[in-house]
Amino acid sequence: MSQAEVSRMKPPLVPLATLIGRELRNEKVEKPFVKFGQAALAKKGEDYFLVKPDCQRVPGNPATTFSVFAIFDGHNGISAAIFAKENLLSNVLSAIPQGISREEWLQALPRALVAGFVKTDIEFQQRGETSGTTVTFVVIDGWTVTVASVGDSRCILDTQGGVVSLLTVDHRLEENAEERERVTASGGEVGRLNVFGGNEVGPLRCWPGGLCLSRSIGDTDVGEFIVPIPHVKQVKLSNAGGRLIIASDGIWDALSSAVAAKSCRGLPADLAAKLVVKEALRSRGLKDDTTCLVVDIIPCDHPVLPPTPRKKQNVFSSLLFGKRSQNSTNKTTNKLSVVGVVEELFEEGSAMLAERLGKDFPMNTNSGIFKCAVCQVDQPPSEGLTVNSGPFFSPASKPWEGPFLCTNCRKKKDAMEGKRPSRPTVTT
Repeated sequence: MSQAEVSRMKPPLVPLATLIGRELRNEKVEKPFVKFGQAALAKKGEDYFLVKPDCQRVPGNPATTFSVFAIFDGHNGISAAIFAKENLLSNVLSAIPQGISREEWLQALPRALVAGFVKTDIEFQQRGETSGTTVTFVVIDGWTVTVASVGDSRCILDTQGGVVSLLTVDHRLEENAEERERVTASGGEVGRLNVFGGNEVGPLRCWPGGLCLSRSIGDTDVGEFIVPIPHVKQVKLSNAGGRLIIASDGIWDALSSAVAAKSCRGLPADLAAKLVVKEALRSRGLKDDTTCLVVDIIPCDHPVLPPTPRKKQNVFSSLLFGKRSQNSTNKTTNKLSVVGVVEELFEEGSAMLAERLGKDFPMNTNSGIFKCAVCQVDQPPSEGLTVNSGPFFSPASKPWEGPFLCTNCRKKKDAMEGKRPSRPTVTT
């Protein structure tokens, strides 16, 4: 390999003074308090949640603390929800390079979330179980909030001034035309349930399988066009803080985002979560598992989130962030919101793995060993393919073109894109 080729493979160097300056600037900004509450009512017992307020980017260094909150709404059993709860966080963190600054860690997080979701899905499907789960996964580091989601659980943000915005995209076939088009283009069929007499009833579903969702983790018995690739959005709050409401569809089938936010304003997080569940129960009854997490990101000089003044009318995310496509391209423009409350750092919803991993994914090229961008396993390049290569591409000739995928993850990628039927190899 020529010296020029090796140089192309190396990431650009960042001057030490720049790194030190970043850390000093970060230390000057006090981190907010994060307070949370949880409430739930069970109908089928398939909802699970994760609360980890004391994670650390650098083990043993409390200055690198970040928080994780997640909802897992299982279907067709609880196995997928439990597996995702126990494994997703570690799979995401394993995809983030070590020894990088906080700013670089936050920039790497959206891509690591994609890799972690796909890896978790592959590992679960290898177990041969057929349940599935939605996931709404929230990472809070200082004032920066990153949300990754598949399915129809939802995360909303309520900020000062009464601005309520969605940080997730629902992957229900009934409501998402882009996902319907993707599923049919990948070989699936979309339609309603046929009953006696040829009448169609119920919501739109994909066949085979009859799932109402286009993205999830698990669902081994459904076509590979049901993908685990999450919609990811990253925003930075102002130092006024804000409130996150993360909940399963048992809440959102009963309450709109605006009503859920309004119903619990001015209350501490633990009481707010209980009130949102109570309001959903009052509105619709207990027709599904109903789980709610309320997370307040509070300025250090405020013991509780300040009450939000009421508005004559609701201001939605089109005002807060500006209009965006559900499957928009990578956006890292640091665009300031119109009202000056939230800075949008990143949003991407494409279901194409190559688009989500990009061409500059870090690779372990020392001693000729390459690391799979999804499963993080070191393998010789001759045993795998790059994500942007064609089916007959030899990775030994140009291994730097795009992130490296091992053979198993490459098969998963092709199956999700409808290039081949796939059934996972069950490990015992």
